[in-house]
Amino acid sequence: MERIGIIGVGELGRALVEGVCEGVDATPAVFLSPRGVRAGEELSSRYESVRVCADNQAVVDRSELVVIAVRRQDRHEALGGLSVDGDKTVVNAMAGVGNDELRRILATDAALVRAIPLPSVRERRSVTVTCPSHPVADAFFERLGGVLPVADESAFNVFSALTGTLTTHYAYLAALTSWAVDQGIDPGDADRYVRGLFQGVGRALGDETRSLSRLAADHETPKGNNERIRTTWFGPANADALSKALDDLLTDLQ
Repeated sequence: MERIGIIGVGELGRALVEGVCEGVDATPAVFLSPRGVRAGEELSSRYESVRVCADNQAVVDRSELVVIAVRRQDRHEALGGLSVDGDKTVVNAMAGVGNDELRRILATDAALVRAIPLPSVRERRSVTVTCPSHPVADAFFERLGGVLPVADESAFNVFSALTGTLTTHYAYLAALTSWAVDQGIDPGDADRYVRGLFQGVGRALGDETRSLSRLAADHETPKGNNERIRTTWFGPANADALSKALDDLLTDLQ
């Protein structure tokens, strides 16, 4: 792929540009929408192959693959009136916007692929779920850390719901840090320790020879501290509450 367009240069758009351009010998031509102009100008100053276009139509016209990464509430303003030729491949990275709706907005016969790219694509470590599988879109995300195509949007919505737990994880770490500070620990020390503790957990997740349940068991001593917190705090009631929250989110996504 030689020409990539990105409409919506927020955190995700920036991460996609960095993922395809940083530290590679042959960078593709990347065309950015004027939305998020400061981010676009910064990226174009860092990478010779990145350009900010005058408008979204110019992004579409110059690109083979177009990634739409605007916020759901901005979709009509950003996409209304665009003309998208049928030979383009369009990646729909808008949370909660199905391909049927996007096709109505764009009035195009182009291939539409839903995707759930995460900001960690900038490090080329993130597995991206796509639906449906498409050779151009799948190859694009394969170079950014891997691709997981799913057969239908029902399955896609399950993965989208899982993605909704990401900031809860960060909030959990922040709550741990806050608790330590309440016990008299210096805030900087508490922050540094919690980050280091869970960065180690993240590295352990790279061992795919062990299931997640196995990893939990391997990090736990019978009647030890970890088992105590898991069984007293993350017991059946909290597990059921999490399942209920995910069920409700999935219902909304469908």
